[in-house]
Amino acid sequence: MKKDLGGFYKNKNILITGGAGFIGSNLAMKLVEYGSVVFIADCLIPQYGGNLFNLDSIKDKIKLEITDVRDEKSMLSLVNGKDIIFNLAGTLSHVDSMRDPYTDLEINCKSQLTILEACRKNNPDVKVLFSGTRGQYGKAEYLPVDEKHPLKPTDVNGINNMAGEWYHILYNNVYGIRATSLRLTNVYGPRHQMKHSRQGFLNWFIRQAMEGKEVPIYGDGAQKRDFNYVDDIVDAFLLAAENEKTNGEVFNTGSDKAISVLEVLKLIIKIVGKGSYKHIPFPEDKKKIEIWDYYADYSKLKKTTEWQPKTAFAEGLEKTVKFYEKHKKHYW
Repeated sequence: MKKDLGGFYKNKNILITGGAGFIGSNLAMKLVEYGSVVFIADCLIPQYGGNLFNLDSIKDKIKLEITDVRDEKSMLSLVNGKDIIFNLAGTLSHVDSMRDPYTDLEINCKSQLTILEACRKNNPDVKVLFSGTRGQYGKAEYLPVDEKHPLKPTDVNGINNMAGEWYHILYNNVYGIRATSLRLTNVYGPRHQMKHSRQGFLNWFIRQAMEGKEVPIYGDGAQKRDFNYVDDIVDAFLLAAENEKTNGEVFNTGSDKAISVLEVLKLIIKIVGKGSYKHIPFPEDKKKIEIWDYYADYSKLKKTTEWQPKTAFAEGLEKTVKFYEKHKKHYW
């Protein structure tokens, strides 16, 4: 990552929506280190990942507003005077979005318009970074998936994230609000919620292995994924926000090596030192929205910002497990 980013972010007024969550809290810690003035907006709904302990080490160095991003009055105030907004608030559960599509719509679409309208009215010079998802692509028609791949989501969450992303690009093109979207792949690391599996399987595999359980794995587990350690994703957001060439553009993140779900689980069990696994049939509701193999081409982001992931998968897993071994009570 560029060595001068600390200089760029020093004294910048930064708002992170969803800042008490997984990626947001890790990003906040880096920005505090850089000397930014960090404001965090989070509704602290536990099942979505908001956790005050995530911010414990920097709680005296940030300004926290417990609020819902759907609240127009709150957003009008919060966006005012900010140099950059990292818009990470949203839900990620594919299954929940199918069971309760209206809540997913509210959080992943209405909230994005609320934030962008607040920017249009009160801070049109701000730069906004949106957190998109690989789920916008749906099942891969070719691999690796680049940004020109068709968008055919297999669930409501993917559709709503696609709409949320394009609201940002529209406001960039029409109103001049500089906006960029990063379509994230599977992100893992410290400060992820560990209460359920609805925001990704990897964190749940780690918890079950740490508890010495027999972990069920759907089908043969041969489907491949790519993964990014959270510190690398923080770097991606910081580089994309600093670079004016990213305005109005969408970018994939990704890694240099895809790995099967079964290989992931075996590695977790090896690192944790306990746990086992068993193969079970795919539940029908999950099979219908399963995307099977997915891994991304991140060359566009690399070419534009010089970003590339630095953390090897096994190294990242070891760091993650050590974090939860130490802080288990705050996440279980």
